[in-house]
Amino acid sequence: CEWKYGFHSGQLHANVASVPDGLCWVSILSCLLLACSYVGSLYVWKSDLPRDHPAVIKRRFTSVLIVSALSPVFVWAWKDFTGIQPGPSLLALMGIRLEGLIPAIILPLLLTMVLFLGPLIQLAMDCPWGFIDGMKVVADPCFWSLCLSDMRWLRNQVVAPLTEEFVFRACMLPMLVPCAGPSTAIFTCPLFFGVAHFHHVIELLRFRQGTVSGIFLSAVFQFSYTAVFGAYTAFIFIRTGHLVGPVLCHSFCNYMGFPALSTALDHPHRLMILSFYVLGVVLFFLLIFPMTDLLFYGFPTPVCTLTSTPGSICS
Repeated sequence: CEWKYGFHSGQLHANVASVPDGLCWVSILSCLLLACSYVGSLYVWKSDLPRDHPAVIKRRFTSVLIVSALSPVFVWAWKDFTGIQPGPSLLALMGIRLEGLIPAIILPLLLTMVLFLGPLIQLAMDCPWGFIDGMKVVADPCFWSLCLSDMRWLRNQVVAPLTEEFVFRACMLPMLVPCAGPSTAIFTCPLFFGVAHFHHVIELLRFRQGTVSGIFLSAVFQFSYTAVFGAYTAFIFIRTGHLVGPVLCHSFCNYMGFPALSTALDHPHRLMILSFYVLGVVLFFLLIFPMTDLLFYGFPTPVCTLTSTPGSICS
């Protein structure tokens, strides 16, 4: 399969000499195998301890880091098997490159903070610290030392965002985009990510942390939430062509959690807080394309060179 691309009048052109037969099946099976490898690595260690125990977290760190390190092999094998020879390097396809790095660090995170404007205002109003006090805490090395010594903090803010975005976005999207196109890939990729989170059901049932119906309802909600979030970070990855943006957004969302609307409704200043909730959502949809404009990150982004039908996502 020979791919040739040109940049002319702001449009991406792709001439595909031949598309391998069964490309979609190979891509989907590769992504499924990758997702199963990631989730399966969490259970290679036999233990009666809960998932939040430091010993369990450390073992799982080892597993997912090994799987993440081996994940590029899946992409390389897929590329070799299908015969697709993209212009960008394998690292660039997986979002590891220098061009447009600074905007990729700042703009997607800022866009996500706009979406969480309501929760951020609520957090600021309820926080006992002033802004100066908060900045002093953030600048204190002892604060970061405590964070880095907390296994749950490391898992939620560093290891999980980094490994999940690398495996489920950086490695899967280059395999899905040539088959499905960027728009469909954005909504297909999160299905693997959402299903991967169903493994929490096993642990909740194992340690009897709630009723069976309650656990499954929670799992359905988590699947829906993670699928929507996964679509957003897939969009960020394709638009920016960088891994760092999705990782930072993932870490930020893990810190914020799902917006506590019930708490906002009971807040003494609920009208103002709810107004910021609405304002944040409106601004988010107004800014999502301008703040991910491909011109900030280098046009076309590496993943976009893999499709002959770029559409609005890649232009």
